[in-house]
Amino acid sequence: MPPVARSRHWDVHRPPRAEGKIFLVTGGNAGIGYFVAEQLAGAGATVVLGSRDATKAAAAMASIRSRVPDARLRHLRLDLADHSSLKSSVDALDADRLDAVVCNAGVLLDDPQRRLTPDGHELMFATHHLGHFALVRWLMPLLAAAPAGRVVTTGSFVGKSAQLDPDDLQSGRDYQPKRAYGRSKLAQMLFGLELDRRLRAAGATTLSVVNHPGGALDSLTPSRPPVHVRTTRQRLRGLPAGLLLQGKEAGAWPAVRAVLDPSVQGGQMWGPRVLGFRGRPRLEPVRGPLADTALAARVWADAVDLTGVDPASALG
Repeated sequence: MPPVARSRHWDVHRPPRAEGKIFLVTGGNAGIGYFVAEQLAGAGATVVLGSRDATKAAAAMASIRSRVPDARLRHLRLDLADHSSLKSSVDALDADRLDAVVCNAGVLLDDPQRRLTPDGHELMFATHHLGHFALVRWLMPLLAAAPAGRVVTTGSFVGKSAQLDPDDLQSGRDYQPKRAYGRSKLAQMLFGLELDRRLRAAGATTLSVVNHPGGALDSLTPSRPPVHVRTTRQRLRGLPAGLLLQGKEAGAWPAVRAVLDPSVQGGQMWGPRVLGFRGRPRLEPVRGPLADTALAARVWADAVDLTGVDPASALG
């Protein structure tokens, strides 16, 4: 496991330039993913927004261009809940390499009724974990073709302390929406860490890094019409929370650093500086459930069974 060292100063408003690089951001049309895409585009990279909805992606790209006039942007239709479609989506990327993928897209349900994908998987688990697991499998050759490809997995603060039952990963016995969300994000973060162990064992140059946005609220997020519009009332109501939490623009900072900082190492986790809730990104220790390598290996094996693909098979 990489050592936890004091992270050097990082200017969140002036990250390193990234001209000539191409990054894919899943869920780049809204929320934290939108701000990851905006900030990476501001660094000069070509940014591909992975999204199911072409109209929403077009609105996001227009918003980014209003702030980054020379932004290089593309849309890739991507449905992480439809695992059988992911290879075709990657083929449609039509690139000879990929410098990084930010596995960000997610869904948070509050319906007490457990929802399933057409494949019979719990929707949040299928989107956060299984979908990104399968996507990375098909992206691996493109990442390997880059000089220093990166898989950047955006988990969540709640995922760090969630508890997984290896015999009930999809919460079939005790489903509660928020608890299932935390479990699915923990599984996704475990995948990111286990992926790096397997990359290192294979002698690969690609790195896998985990991050989380801390506490990121819409009420603290600056407006980006029409993607996100914050009213004056929402802004004022969110001010007390701003003492501890932050908006989604700041919530994107750990992922952006994980993509762009040349000092980042595989197997690391990055999160906000202040108690893991807000502030500029810093290196965090990997501990608790995230440090359980046996659990990570079990979750990986189950994902292979559930998706029918194995990212390790593309490592050579």
